Amino acid sequence: MSTSTTPRGGLSLAAMLLTATIALYMALVAFGNITDFGTNQQFVRHVLAMDTTFKDEDLMWRAVTSQGLQDAAYVGIIVWETLAALVLIFGSWLWVRRDEQRARQWSTYGLLMVMLLFGAGFIAIGGEWFSMWQSKSWNGLDAATRIFLFSGVVLIVNQLSGRRADASAS
Repeated sequence: MSTSTTPRGGLSLAAMLLTATIALYMALVAFGNITDFGTNQQFVRHVLAMDTTFKDEDLMWRAVTSQGLQDAAYVGIIVWETLAALVLIFGSWLWVRRDEQRARQWSTYGLLMVMLLFGAGFIAIGGEWFSMWQSKSWNGLDAATRIFLFSGVVLIVNQLSGRRADASAS
C-alpha cells in the first residue's frame, strides 16, 4: 500500500472529490430505484416496448413486450448501478487514504461502468435500438448524455492526476 504524507495536489484533490460526487450520484440512483422500484420500472417498460415511438413497422420488431424480460432488464440495470456505486465508493475511500495508484485504478473501473451503462445502455441501446429519441414522454437521452459526459470528465481528471504523479517521480 503506497500512501503519501505529502500535501495532496490539486488534480488529486479534484479526482477525489469528483469521483466521490459520481459515487454519491450512483448510490442515490441505485437507492432510488430500489426503494421506488415502480417509477423507473415504468420508464424501462415503455422504452423497451417502444409504445410511445413513431411505431414504424420497420422498427417495431425490436420491441420487447414481455414484462418479465422488461423487469429482468430493469433489475440488471439496478444491479449494475449498485455495483458501480460500490466500486466508486471504494475508489473514493482509497483517494481519501491517499493510495492514489489503487484509487485511480478503482475509480477508473467505476467510471467506466457508469459510462457503459449510460453510453452503451441508455444512449446506444435505449436511444437508438429502441428508438427512445422518438418518445416525447419516455426519453432519457438528455439525462444519460449529461451523466456520460460528466463521468468522462471525471475519468480524464483521474488519469491526468496519475500523469502528473508519474512526471513528478521522474
